[in-house]
Amino acid sequence: MHPLVSKSLKIWATTLGRDKTYRAIQYFARFYAYILLTRGDKDAAQRWNALKNHLGLGRKLMRLGKPLEHLQAALKASQSIALSRQSAERFTTVARQLCYAGYLAFDAVVWANSVKFINLLPPKADRTLRISLRFWFAGILFGLGNGLLKAGRLANEAKALKAVGTTEKSVGDNAANETKLKVLERERAAVRYQMLLDLMDMWIPATGLGVVNFNDGVVGLLGVITSVMAFRSQWNSLQMG
Repeated sequence: MHPLVSKSLKIWATTLGRDKTYRAIQYFARFYAYILLTRGDKDAAQRWNALKNHLGLGRKLMRLGKPLEHLQAALKASQSIALSRQSAERFTTVARQLCYAGYLAFDAVVWANSVKFINLLPPKADRTLRISLRFWFAGILFGLGNGLLKAGRLANEAKALKAVGTTEKSVGDNAANETKLKVLERERAAVRYQMLLDLMDMWIPATGLGVVNFNDGVVGLLGVITSVMAFRSQWNSLQMG
């Protein structure tokens, strides 16, 4: 009945919590299999590769409905009143969500072919995978662009609040400004955190596309780190009832 156990059970009751946990294990298996192969232990590496592959297929199955979530998020962002004055932020937000929807839609086709529900010829299967990776890579790039724009806007807002604070004489006004500054600092920290996650995550699809030539050890380690970071964000945002 410890609160830590209760919170763990609550986060693992969510699809996102389970997905990030499976993702961390999947990429650790990729990393560890590479280490075992470099040591010449092919039998053990094969077991970890099998775990990686099965977790990957399981995660694809869990994500079959997610393209609709991203399409809905894109629609909401396009109609957002809060983003109406931030056209560049709105564009990058919508573009990111559309790219993720495209990535997951093609990823579903990859899954269907992997489980033999459909049968694609090898060249077409490879092309489908590459299209999926391109959408993923583009989504991350749009996310980074959005982060830069948002970070710049929040920095300007914080600077303006600090400038106003130096001229305010009312204690109440100063207190209100301090509260707003704290909210802005939390938002800025969240944006920086997400940008760091995206900066590391982008090398995974980039490697699959041949943009860079990282080995499975590096890719696996990056995947573990970003999975733990995403899980941590979800953990911190979870409210215990």
